[in-house]
Amino acid sequence: MKLKELFSTINPHEIKLYKPYVIAEIGVNHEGSMELAKRLVDEAKVGGANAVKFQSYKAETLASKDSPSYWDTTKEPTTSQYELFKKHDSFWIDEMQELKNYCDTVGIEFMSTPFDIESADFLNNMMDVYKISSSDITNKPFIEYMCKFNKPIILSTGASSLHEIQEAVSWIEKFGNPLALLHCVLNYPTPDKNANLGMILDLKAKFPNKIIGYSDHTLPNDMKVCEMATLLGSVIIEKHFTHDKTLPGNDHYHAMDKEDLKLFIKNLERTFEILGGFKVEALEDEAPARNNARRSLVALRDIPKGKVIEKEDLTFKRPAHGVSPKFIDEVVGKVASIDIKDDDVIKWNMIS
Repeated sequence: MKLKELFSTINPHEIKLYKPYVIAEIGVNHEGSMELAKRLVDEAKVGGANAVKFQSYKAETLASKDSPSYWDTTKEPTTSQYELFKKHDSFWIDEMQELKNYCDTVGIEFMSTPFDIESADFLNNMMDVYKISSSDITNKPFIEYMCKFNKPIILSTGASSLHEIQEAVSWIEKFGNPLALLHCVLNYPTPDKNANLGMILDLKAKFPNKIIGYSDHTLPNDMKVCEMATLLGSVIIEKHFTHDKTLPGNDHYHAMDKEDLKLFIKNLERTFEILGGFKVEALEDEAPARNNARRSLVALRDIPKGKVIEKEDLTFKRPAHGVSPKFIDEVVGKVASIDIKDDDVIKWNMIS
């Protein structure tokens, strides 16, 4: 399924969990190498992702030269946003088009988050859905600009108050774009104690008509955080992706790799097998239990033919091959049409 199709097929009001649409956020972990970028696409595909997502920006339009870091400087020692982004802003329209074409060949959806007007413009021909970063949730003119492409929008909500999310949603709703909100914590890496997955439930409650998902910045470990987010109703799961988690700097240290992704997908298959259906009904495999573990009305003593049956004549025992105990009020007061022996299972043809 293509990402844009989620917006027309998912019913947020339905009491159901969905296997999530998984976005492997490559970002700029390609380090400016097209060969590595394509390798990451390949590994995301092998791992089971539905889409890969890059980032499109120029340091000059993204950050002033006096922009302090907000990441773990023991992992990424660069203390200036401008300097860090300058290291990774070499991929532009030609590179993104090449990656889009490559993704089409591989069979995985291409995405890239735009961070300025120019990239938003050229990405319009490459993507069906726009992603807006948490960092731009208060950027009204930029949000409104992307709304004018008339495409679905995914908005991350990291570091935002409810009021800020409601404001951004109102700007998008004016244009009528289908919208998904991703719970997100802007803490690199996010300690498990700060994941606050419970916020997913509040987003579902506060925005009942929107698709809700999760953008993860915790350490991958056993991928349980993303699995729990799915069980809380996340329809989209986005997580940074790398080929080598031991690499220093940028987003490698809190990213998943293809083996983490495979583990997540495998665990989801098991989880959804256990979840099964979402409507209450008896299963075909429960038929023996329905027939043999439930009870029937049973004669507590001999009931001679012609006797009016009293409640004291009856008890209830397994199996359920006779008259159900739920019909006791209909049986009491009826006449035995044959001699009924002690411990006989009561059948309808025994009474009249």
